[in-house]
Amino acid sequence: MTVKVYVPRDSAALSVGADEIATQITLEAAHRGVAVEVIRNGSRGMHWLEPLVEVATEGGRVAYGPISPEDVSGLFDSHFLNGGQHPLRLGLTEELPWLRNQERLTFARVGITDPVSIEDYIAHDGYRGLHRALAMAPAAIVQEVTDSGLRGRGGAAFPTGIKWKTVLGCEAGQKYIVCNADEGDSGTFSDRMIMEGDPFVLIEGMTIAGIAVGATQGYIYLRSEYPDALNTLNEAIDRARKAGYLGSNILGSSHRFDLEVRRAAGAYVCGEETSLLESLEGKRGLVRFKPPLPAIEGLFGKPTVVNNVISLASVPIILDKGAGYYKDYGMGRSRGTLPIQLAGNIKHGGLVEKAFGITLRELLYDFGGGSASGRPIRAVQVGGPLGAYLPESQFDTPLDYEKFSEIWAVLGHGGIVAFDDTVDMSKMARYAFEFCAVESCGKCTPCRIGSTRGVEVMDKIIAGNQPAKHIELIRDLSDTLLNGSLCALGGMTPYPVLSALNHFPEDFGHQVSKSAA
Repeated sequence: MTVKVYVPRDSAALSVGADEIATQITLEAAHRGVAVEVIRNGSRGMHWLEPLVEVATEGGRVAYGPISPEDVSGLFDSHFLNGGQHPLRLGLTEELPWLRNQERLTFARVGITDPVSIEDYIAHDGYRGLHRALAMAPAAIVQEVTDSGLRGRGGAAFPTGIKWKTVLGCEAGQKYIVCNADEGDSGTFSDRMIMEGDPFVLIEGMTIAGIAVGATQGYIYLRSEYPDALNTLNEAIDRARKAGYLGSNILGSSHRFDLEVRRAAGAYVCGEETSLLESLEGKRGLVRFKPPLPAIEGLFGKPTVVNNVISLASVPIILDKGAGYYKDYGMGRSRGTLPIQLAGNIKHGGLVEKAFGITLRELLYDFGGGSASGRPIRAVQVGGPLGAYLPESQFDTPLDYEKFSEIWAVLGHGGIVAFDDTVDMSKMARYAFEFCAVESCGKCTPCRIGSTRGVEVMDKIIAGNQPAKHIELIRDLSDTLLNGSLCALGGMTPYPVLSALNHFPEDFGHQVSKSAA
């Protein structure tokens, strides 16, 4: 009997030798005359255990990890193909606390299926949402998404259904669906994991969006640093097209929708939707003035839905299970689940998908296991390089868009970067200005000039040069950036700067005291 062995093809696993592990298992099995089928799945999201190898047994899939090439022979000696005991045996994968305590909706198949097998996708409830959508009126599809409470998972948290309804209501000979896959926030990797681990869920979500609003062409604007995702997406798109899930007359219907991947320009600002559209049109990635909104005049001046990967990948389960099913997860106006990424100084980094309402403390300690250094976690930055720094006193804040807004913070893309008590928050505030200066498109003065001046003033504070005076100048400058910038790059730079200053004054205060003395 052929035994199925799963070795991830995810970039995180590849970076620590997953390809070599897969080769070694194949060679060792051949040497021993054992029949194995090595399946390259996505990552389960437990990055500290990569490469994680799973073996299909009668009792379920058994996990071993982290595996090195030198371990392979010993695994065979320990009868790991039958789930045998070994120091690296972790037990049944689904029973591991990290996975057992999650609510995986968007990531339901990631780590379970072969990412480029359309048969595997369908066998695990794939394309059920599309089949239902094909039997619905476009306005009914939009209403289902609206009723689910799905909001944009890219940062602004704008209701997805409202954006779709706007595009549906526009009269135009051509409409577009654009997926923002330019995942550039620090500590984020959920988009990459979907594209590498379950690309068909994104393809299905974009196809449903196209049918809902009358768009016939879609583009995935992919971060240029994601070559593995590029290859996986292109292979999956080709297979979907050949199987009749893309192109003309989708599944024998009158609907047409096609899709292609475009490489991003390598600029952080191109994650902003209007700058992205400029880049997609072959221009320099500069932010557009709004109005008009992209939903009315977007790509090539046509009505365009712009959503990020997780937003679109959440659509198939909403159409399959219904708006009520999805809305049952979460709290307040934050419905459904959020793929949360734990990174930085954290013992167990990786991806956790949970319903809105879980607290930062639960994520950092119940899932993350505390800091990797063993020292107290002093601060976390949530929402990428433009997100606020939160102190330990705010770790009990539930993950909810409105609750975060109340403490002047953002959830953004769900990335959480942890710092222990050795961090110097004055330097982190300086970095926020430096990041903005480097990544600014240069179109508006507050962002272009303000960020550069911010670096200079922070250097004076850190050097102890009249810090009290310069801290006031930083606050004044932040107000200008917050209210005068054309887009969120400049407009959100004050979040990390002022939160560091407000929550960790001691990292600035000793210079103030020295000056006052």
